[in-house]
Formats: sequence, C-alpha cells, structure tokens
Amino acid sequence: MDAMTATPGSAADVATLSFEQARDELVRVVAELEQGAPTLEQSLELWERGEKLYARCEEWLLGAKRRLDAARGDGDDD
Repeated sequence: MDAMTATPGSAADVATLSFEQARDELVRVVAELEQGAPTLEQSLELWERGEKLYARCEEWLLGAKRRLDAARGDGDDD
C-alpha cells in the first residue's frame, strides 16, 4: 500500500486525498483487514487508517450534496 507506507495513519496525508483516492485506499484497507494482519497492533493501525479514510470520503460526499442542494436551490432554508 503506497499511501500507507509513506506516512501510516497521518491525518494530514488523508486530508489531501481526492474522493477517489480515499475510496480506493479504504477498499484496500478493508481487504487487508479481512485477510488478517500479522499482529494486533497492525490491525489497529489499519482500522484507524480506515476510520480516517471513511471520514474523508464522507466529507467529500457531504460537500457534493451541499453543492447539489445549492444548485437546485434546496439549501435556502438551512
């Protein structure tokens, strides 16, 4: 995993990822967790990384929803 190898668990590097990058890495993290990491510590690091990636994806999706709502005029009363 290239992104994880560079700076494992770093919130700063997750914050710079595009939606697609975060989603793809999250898929890799989940697959690795499903296979079972060699140690509990590695499993916890993967889980934490996955949580950060999920939050980044959610951030992108909420931003896209806000933009769509604004374009449709749905956000006027919020």
